[in-house]
Amino acid sequence: MAEIVNLRQARKAKKRATDAADAQASRALHGVTKAERLQTKQEADRLSRTVDGARLDDRSGNRD
Repeated sequence: MAEIVNLRQARKAKKRATDAADAQASRALHGVTKAERLQTKQEADRLSRTVDGARLDDRSGNRD
């Protein structure tokens, strides 16, 4: 015999699964705390200053 399926329960289970997948994608996209964003920005700024300070030629492109 075939298994009897309650369609209401099946729809709810499917909706829960899709909602969970959407929530996971949203957490991956927006899940960075303010402190982590600040730390990343500060690290990028520090690296930029380090690289700019180590340049051998000037930025104007004039080579005399």
